Amino acid sequence: MILPPAISNSRWMRLGLQALAGVLVVVVAAAGAWAWYRSQESRGRAALVEATTLAQQAEGAQATPQARAKAIAALDAVIAQYPRLSAIPQASYQLGNLKYAAGQYTQARAAYEISVAKSSPGTIRTLAAMGVGYTWEVEKNYANAALAYEAAVKGLGAKDFLYEEVLMADARAQELSGKPDIALEIYQRLLRDLPDNRRAEDLRTRVAGLRSRATR
Repeated sequence: MILPPAISNSRWMRLGLQALAGVLVVVVAAAGAWAWYRSQESRGRAALVEATTLAQQAEGAQATPQARAKAIAALDAVIAQYPRLSAIPQASYQLGNLKYAAGQYTQARAAYEISVAKSSPGTIRTLAAMGVGYTWEVEKNYANAALAYEAAVKGLGAKDFLYEEVLMADARAQELSGKPDIALEIYQRLLRDLPDNRRAEDLRTRVAGLRSRATR
């Protein structure tokens, strides 16, 4: 359709055409970015599948240090090359486990911390947070281990899968860091929240022992 000169030359028409051009640029850029993201995600997932296969082989009973080192290198490469991959939390957690098994506790902690930072609330995030605690505990830094376990238990309820495990780890770290009163509170909390749990008898023994120590 041919527009009358008074309309086609008007300031408003020029602004309208400029706005339309701007919208088109944004749409094209967004489409390009989405296509790039999908391409990166696809390549990243393919690389992660290969790395995960190596990791599973490295976790077997017959795994060699060389196999573990190869799996670690593969997961490190995936995380470095595809930092926005949606599966980075899982990859980082798996990397942390391998480095922990290799005795690389500082590096394992760094991998677990990436997993925690990039995870949504859920099992992987809790496991990775516990992994941070384990690395501190094996280094005998019980105060930091307790802090890590306390962070891991936040948001968990008595019915959550890892609730008991995290609180037991926290209580253990509190005892080892010289805070038996806090450990006692945690054991009592577990008995209160989970009176019929599989460790109930052990918990009662621990509570009795800590109370006895407190009265000496």
